[in-house]
Amino acid sequence: MTAQSPIKAFRRKLDLRNGRVDMSHGSGGRASADLVAQIFRDAFANEWLDQGNDQASLPLPAGQRLVMTTDGYVVSPLFFPGGDIGSLAVHGTINDIAMAGARPLYLSASFIVEEGFPLGDLDRIAGSMGAASRAAGVPVVTGDTKVVERGKADGVFISTAGVGVVPEGITLSGDRARPGDAVILSGYIGDHGVAIMSSRENLEFETAVLSDSAALHGLVAAMVAAAGPSLRTMRDPTRGGLAATLNELAHQSGVGFRIDEEAVPVRAEVAAACELLGLDPLYVANEGKLVAVVAPEAAERLLAVMRAHPLGRDAALIGTVVADERQFVQMTTSFGGGRIVDWLSGEQLPRIC
Repeated sequence: MTAQSPIKAFRRKLDLRNGRVDMSHGSGGRASADLVAQIFRDAFANEWLDQGNDQASLPLPAGQRLVMTTDGYVVSPLFFPGGDIGSLAVHGTINDIAMAGARPLYLSASFIVEEGFPLGDLDRIAGSMGAASRAAGVPVVTGDTKVVERGKADGVFISTAGVGVVPEGITLSGDRARPGDAVILSGYIGDHGVAIMSSRENLEFETAVLSDSAALHGLVAAMVAAAGPSLRTMRDPTRGGLAATLNELAHQSGVGFRIDEEAVPVRAEVAAACELLGLDPLYVANEGKLVAVVAPEAAERLLAVMRAHPLGRDAALIGTVVADERQFVQMTTSFGGGRIVDWLSGEQLPRIC
């Protein structure tokens, strides 16, 4: 007879239909083991996690640079059109790795769960997270769970970390944009933020607005293969949207940007929702889009490769990098005028990711 693991030896079936998280689930005892085994271990099952250690020992490809990221997810509501906090945590972490031109390899996840949180919802979140990681081919290999008193966590918070490797010869960084470079956006902006807000405010539109939450590493791999060293930098325009991303890159590289409002793709229903809510789509969060700055001679080739990929079929050339010691982001409006696209001075949409 083979020995049972400590967790399997005393597993008790959780009531996922009616049960709720209580303080015993964070005690480190039997209830904790049951929670980890039946929700997280079952959802994320892979050879590294199944070893049952407090860490994961992982192989890495030889001769490649390692990149790492960490992030936290506090979105409200936890479930929204097109996704939930679980899939969002996977996609967001993978995308931060991919923006370095890297291939994501492994994820970790830490959960802070409020006492009284429904076990069924926690199971649903973990299941979504596991499904997203398997679809992306990037396993969750280690993690942690803490339970806090009622009223101290607003349901559940997720912290993640991710590691990946960068191919030899690829160096993407926010300080590499040069005057004359092209700026390419992978698709429609504002979908995620409007999906969150429509759920939060119970807004209904003729066409449902879904979050664009998606893992972008497949698209990035195709872009790196096509453009290679001609790629200067990539960034996913999450909190603060396209406007914040371009301002960040302008300050990192010491340049300016000039973009064309009519070239920036915005869905009609997103534009209408933003007008109704008093929002500017340029500042609304995205979770499945990227901005790429590329040398001008490679722009058309890169654009064609992006449009051939499902996550880049609506890619558009939206502007250029310009010399500007003031590091302004300027936009030519649809009326032929101009405006400065400045940093966001406050929080348009709280708890968005």
